[in-house]
Amino acid sequence: MTQTETRIEGIVLDEGLTVTLTELTQLCGSSGRVVRLMVTEGLLRPKGQAPDDWRFNGLEVRRARRAVRLQRDLDLNLAGTALALDLLDELEQLRERLRALEHQLGQRRTRELG
Repeated sequence: MTQTETRIEGIVLDEGLTVTLTELTQLCGSSGRVVRLMVTEGLLRPKGQAPDDWRFNGLEVRRARRAVRLQRDLDLNLAGTALALDLLDELEQLRERLRALEHQLGQRRTRELG
C-alpha cells in the first residue's frame, strides 16, 4: 500500500510582530536589495528612516512575502507586483465587508423570524 504525504509549511504572523530588515529578508527568502526596492517603490512602509532603523510589522511581513511570491511565480516586475498587491488588498477588504453585511443580514432575519 502506498501512502502519499503532503507537507504544508507556514509561519504564524502576529500583527504586533516587529522585525528588522535582516529578519524580513530571512522570512521572505529575499535579499536586502529587493526589500529596499520594495520600500523605495512604496510596496512596503517600514517604521524608521534608514534601512538599519527600519522595522516591519506583521502586515508588512505578510505583504513582503506575498510580493516575493508574486514576483517569483508570475515573473512580475515591481510595478506589476504593486498593482497585484493593491488588487489583493482591495479583494480582502471587499470580502471582509461582504462577511459583515451577511452577518448583519443573518441577525436581521433572526430578529424578524423570532
